[in-house]
Amino acid sequence: MTIPSSALSVHDLALRKNKIKKIFMYRICGTGMGATACLLKEKGYHIEGCDLRFYPPMGDYLKRTGIPLHDLTQLNEEKQIIDLLKRFDAVVVGNVIPKGGVDAQRIEKSGVPYCSFPAALGGLVLGDVNVVGVAGTHGKTTTTYLLEQIFMKIGMHPGHFIGGVIDELAPAAMGDGRFFFIESDEYDSAYFEKYSKFRSYSIDNLILTSLEFDHGDIFKNVEEIKEQFRLAMPEIKKTIVASADYPAILELVKECGGNWILYGDNKECGPYIDQLTPEGSRFHLRYKGRDYNFNTNLVGRHNVLNLAAGLLYALAQGISGEVLNHALSDLKMVKRRQEVRGLYKSSIVIDDFAHHPRAVEYTVESIKLQFPERKIWVVLDPASATARSDVFQKEFVDSLMKSDGIILAKPERASTVKGRGNLDCEKLVSDLKLRGKEAYLAKNVGDILQHLDTLANSSTLFLILSNTTCLGLWESEFVQSLEK
Repeated sequence: MTIPSSALSVHDLALRKNKIKKIFMYRICGTGMGATACLLKEKGYHIEGCDLRFYPPMGDYLKRTGIPLHDLTQLNEEKQIIDLLKRFDAVVVGNVIPKGGVDAQRIEKSGVPYCSFPAALGGLVLGDVNVVGVAGTHGKTTTTYLLEQIFMKIGMHPGHFIGGVIDELAPAAMGDGRFFFIESDEYDSAYFEKYSKFRSYSIDNLILTSLEFDHGDIFKNVEEIKEQFRLAMPEIKKTIVASADYPAILELVKECGGNWILYGDNKECGPYIDQLTPEGSRFHLRYKGRDYNFNTNLVGRHNVLNLAAGLLYALAQGISGEVLNHALSDLKMVKRRQEVRGLYKSSIVIDDFAHHPRAVEYTVESIKLQFPERKIWVVLDPASATARSDVFQKEFVDSLMKSDGIILAKPERASTVKGRGNLDCEKLVSDLKLRGKEAYLAKNVGDILQHLDTLANSSTLFLILSNTTCLGLWESEFVQSLEK
């Protein structure tokens, strides 16, 4: 892990943590940056931050914390910004800041030591707690939140760092140090730190829910993502729970060795699902030769798989199945994960973060199970760098076949995946029609709203799949028109 001499590594920060008192968060309103600011404040550091905008929900949350926030649009002179930074012992740099850009130049000119937020977490926060990293292409946020809820319900006081918005909890909290659950992203850390975030988190235990190609703007292939995990494995000394449904994970098991606890569909340990209904799920897990039976309010096979990962980790810590079962009846989901937003002209509207073909397929399957009487119309916004490239051109067609109809939002930006073309949206819609699906292409938010108006009725459900605003739909008057 090569780091420029002017940037602080995890090791540098650990050595200086008693000398650093005041920390400035540059572009604080990102989910990871905001959550890091909360943890650093809880650890006793004086925290301030800046951003161009303070959008909800993180902007609203930060304002409630009392952290002083600076509006970059009001600090338009370079000297103002540099003078501000010089009041601090360290600057934590958001990953939205590009190399060589104006912001990067100002940070470097200030002469104040700087670091990424993963390095700040690893060096200043996580060094003396039992860290449980939850990683994988899909299910990281959900599984982390499920673990936090379960351990709280059984009377423990875990810490957490979750890349999503949660009604009941702060996005991050220290806990008592015995268990700290952290969503462990494989995306890179900062313009000066081009390796996966989770490698800075001082992970003691690992839960790996899935591993397949994504983040094509960072990685050339799944082998490069695997390499990040290979490099992290020697530091993970305790429990490893992983899905055996992904060839890349099975390759890691063979290459890295160790005592892996595997789970997945049709594998020796399960979960074996006995019943999936719109009201919940009944399943059993096999751990160390013993069967454990569980009942939960969660619906859908992929939610059961994420829950199974957390339960296997808990069983490995010596927590009894009976105690765990009492914690599973009223589990909640993170916002933008199968979140019912309201009714639009009698149609149910559900918001979900899915934007990878496998996640799309799993989410549609779950929603059809929960609402069997509704016709499921998917509004798909392939906005991530990989999704808006042609990498998943065919896979998106396959993943949408369980839906009843599709409205495809055409990406507003070209893909940044090197060596690949853009997603051919016209062909994707045409291919769906050839396979018997009703499908439409929307080039702007007006097109989306026109289709929603035409299709809305009491037998329809709109499943909006987007990791952004869906061409501005979630920032439009559509939100205010929803009946709660």
